[in-house]
Amino acid sequence: MIRSLIESYIRKHKNLLLQEARRLDGFMRLLMKQRNTGTKWTKTEKAQLRRYLRGLVFYIPVLCIILLPGGFFLIPLLAEAVDRRLRSRKPTADDSE
Repeated sequence: MIRSLIESYIRKHKNLLLQEARRLDGFMRLLMKQRNTGTKWTKTEKAQLRRYLRGLVFYIPVLCIILLPGGFFLIPLLAEAVDRRLRSRKPTADDSE
């Protein structure tokens, strides 16, 4: 239930989120890393995502749920909601770094 509520709110404000996310250098690339490559975020990358999200909370208050303890598990949901592709991309051998 909470997943669908958050997802619908994010989709409702998707354009604003994308507009603000474009201003943050590297945010979308980092957010989509797990979806695009299938690899997990490192501790450093998670900390960077938190910093980006703290800035976005001022524009999209529902994102504050992600900053709460345990809320980081919702970040893949955020990536799924803002993904502009119709189908998710399957990771290839070339994607691994």
